[in-house]
Amino acid sequence: MDAATLTLVVGMVTFVGTHLLMSHPWRAGMVRRFGQGGFMGIYSFISLVAFSVSVVAFGKAPATPQLWDGQALVPWVLASLLTFVASALFLASIVGNPALAGTDIAGLSTRIPNGVFKVTRHPMMSAFTLWGIAHILVAPSLRTIIFAGGMIALALIGSRGQDAKKAALYGADWKVWMRRTSFLPKPSAFGNLGLYWVAALPVWLLLTWLHLKLALIPAGLWVWLEQL
Repeated sequence: MDAATLTLVVGMVTFVGTHLLMSHPWRAGMVRRFGQGGFMGIYSFISLVAFSVSVVAFGKAPATPQLWDGQALVPWVLASLLTFVASALFLASIVGNPALAGTDIAGLSTRIPNGVFKVTRHPMMSAFTLWGIAHILVAPSLRTIIFAGGMIALALIGSRGQDAKKAALYGADWKVWMRRTSFLPKPSAFGNLGLYWVAALPVWLLLTWLHLKLALIPAGLWVWLEQL
């Protein structure tokens, strides 16, 4: 394994591992010792450094060999659809999401899930998971599997940890919410996203355009639009 790929492994293991540890088992102890502000400062600093190291190492790591032709029509279309769905889930996750930190969930057990929460109770983490899968589909190299795979692991394990923590903190309110909602997205419920599909289109087009301009790699429809 070359030095850049090894650095990427270390960076992602550090990013994912410290993120999970500081979000769950270490959080209470660190807050008691450093205060909420101190904890957030340490948390943010370690996460930023580990993520930055990973991004730089990703850029230097070899992009080949690839397990399949990610630029072929099928993986490209699938990846484009997944990132579009991820955009809609992410936008829908911002409003009224009881999974977000600091949200008051008192009385959540009396709430009937609607909108995105008929799809999943973790729409933001689901969006990150779909983003990771999409990138592996179109660029199935070792560096992408390490980087995107780390993000997928963080989203899925983090969501499980979040369920456990909130169930311990809020008891029946969160446990009832878990029974009424799905951990993984339910494709049959995607129609409940409603206008978020409309809002996601310009966001998705902008993000894929920025991907082309900043990363110099076409994404989504731009792979064809740039040829017109």
